[in-house]
Amino acid sequence: MSWSPHDLGLDRPISRRDLFDGIAVGVLGGALGTTIAKPGTAQAAPPSVTVGGDTAEALSVPHALRDGRFWTHAGEPEPTGESYDLVVVGGGRGGVSAANAWLRRSPAARVLVLDNHDALTGPPPGPSGPPDAVMCDAETFGADTLVTTTGPGWADRLPVAEAARRDLRLLRDDPPDWFPGLTAEGKQERLAELTYSRFLLEVCGTHPDVERFLRTTPSREWGYDARAFGAVDAWGTGYPGFAGLGLDRDKPSRYNSPTVRRNWHGPVASQEPRLDERARLRLSSPVVLVRDGARSAVVGYHDGHRVATVDAGAVILACWSAVVPYLVPGLPEEVRQALRQAVRVPALHATVRLRDPLAWRRLGVERVRWTGAYWCATEFAPPDSVRLVATPCRSELGPDAGSAAGRRELAGTPYEVLEESIRDQLARLLGPVGFDPARDVTEIRIDRWGHAYPPEFCRPWHPHYPDGPFPADALRGAFGRIAVAGSDAAPGARDDAAAVAAERAVKELA
Repeated sequence: MSWSPHDLGLDRPISRRDLFDGIAVGVLGGALGTTIAKPGTAQAAPPSVTVGGDTAEALSVPHALRDGRFWTHAGEPEPTGESYDLVVVGGGRGGVSAANAWLRRSPAARVLVLDNHDALTGPPPGPSGPPDAVMCDAETFGADTLVTTTGPGWADRLPVAEAARRDLRLLRDDPPDWFPGLTAEGKQERLAELTYSRFLLEVCGTHPDVERFLRTTPSREWGYDARAFGAVDAWGTGYPGFAGLGLDRDKPSRYNSPTVRRNWHGPVASQEPRLDERARLRLSSPVVLVRDGARSAVVGYHDGHRVATVDAGAVILACWSAVVPYLVPGLPEEVRQALRQAVRVPALHATVRLRDPLAWRRLGVERVRWTGAYWCATEFAPPDSVRLVATPCRSELGPDAGSAAGRRELAGTPYEVLEESIRDQLARLLGPVGFDPARDVTEIRIDRWGHAYPPEFCRPWHPHYPDGPFPADALRGAFGRIAVAGSDAAPGARDDAAAVAAERAVKELA
C-alpha cells in the first residue's frame, strides 16, 4: 500500500515538550556567519518533531571551528576571572568519570565540566533483546512480509528462494566444517580476514537471499551491518553458520573485538556515572580553545554570545578526538594522526508515542528487525511508545569510511524526511492491524547522533588489532597541563573505554 503525506499525518500538528533544534542557532549563526542549510550541518526540525542529540545548536560552533569560520566572527576571548584546578572538556561518560576521579583524589578541588550539548545525555543503551520478528521489507525483497522467528518452521515463511531456505536451515541446524584441516587457531585467523557477509557468500556459498536476510542482524548493536561486521565477531556472538567449526565456546578468540570479549558470557550491564555534585557543569558551552601557559592553562568556550575564558591548573579533553586538533593546534604530528584515526559511528534513535497501543499488541511481537528499510529496528516500549533505530553508516565501505560517509549524508537529511520515514514504516508494520499514522501518533522525538558510538578496533578492518601498536599509544602522557581522555583514546570495550581513559588521564596529570 502507498501512503500519501496526508495519510501519514505529515500535515497534522502534534505536541512537543522540548526546545526545537535550531532555536539558538539563529543567534549563533548570525554571529558566526553560518546557516543551518549549509551542507554538513544539521537541519532545523519541523513543528511536529522534538529533537535531541547532535542538534544544529550543539554542532554549529564545532563545525564553524572545523571549517575555519569561527574566529573570523567570534571576536577576542574575554576572561571571566574564574580559576579551576581542573577543567574537563566533554560531559559524556569519559568527562564525568574524569571529574569524579579527580574529586576522589582531591575532594576540595574546583572542577568545571564544559559540554556543547544542552543536556548530559548520550545515545540510548543497546538492544534490550533479540528480535522476535523480521520484516522482510520491500526495499530488500520487493514487498513487505512480516515473519515471526520464534517457533519451528519460520524459514518456510520467508519470501526468499527455496535454495535460500535450505541454506538457512543448514546454517542454523547443521553447518559443516568450512575449513577442514585447519587448526582452531587457523580457523580463527581465517574468520578474522572476513566480514560476515563475505563469510556467507564466499565461504558458505549461500544463496544471495541469505545474506540479504541476515545483513542487518548486527546493525542495531554495532551501528553497521554484516558487510562491515567481522566474521570472527559473528562467530563470537552466536550468529548462524559456525557450529561445525568445532571451536571452543568456553573462551573468546584473541581476534574478537573488545566488546565481544567483554560480553562473552552474557551482556555486562554498564552504569551511567553521575557527575559529582561538587563539580560545576556548564551546558551549551562548546570549547573553542585550550592553551597551556607558564602558570596555568586557558580554556575558552562560546557561551552563546562571546568566547569566555577560564584558567585551569589541568585540562582533560574527554571530547571527540576529531575535535582536539582544532582546540590544541600545537600537538605533535603523531598525536594529530592518532586522533584522526578515531572515527565514531553515527546512529539515529526515535521515540513515537501512540494514542492507543492496541495495534502493536495485536501484532503479537515486541521487537522487529527490518532487512533493508531506513529504520533497521522497531521495538514496543510500554506503556504506549515505539522506539526505532537507524544506522546511517555506509557499511559497504567499512566501519571507518562508512561512518564518515554516513555522517555526511545524515547531516544533509532534513528532519521532515526522517519524520516521513518513521510514519511510513510504522504504517507498513502496524497498518494491517488497525494503525492509522495520521490519527494514532501523538508525539515524535528524534535523537540524531552523528558521533554516536566510539570507535572500536576489530578485524578485518584494523590489522594492528589485537597485537598493536595502537594509534592511542601516541596519546598517552600529559602534554604539559593537558591530557586526552574519552572513549576514543582507549582501545577497549565501548562503555568501559571512556572510564579507563579518564582514570589514566587523571593519573597522568595529578
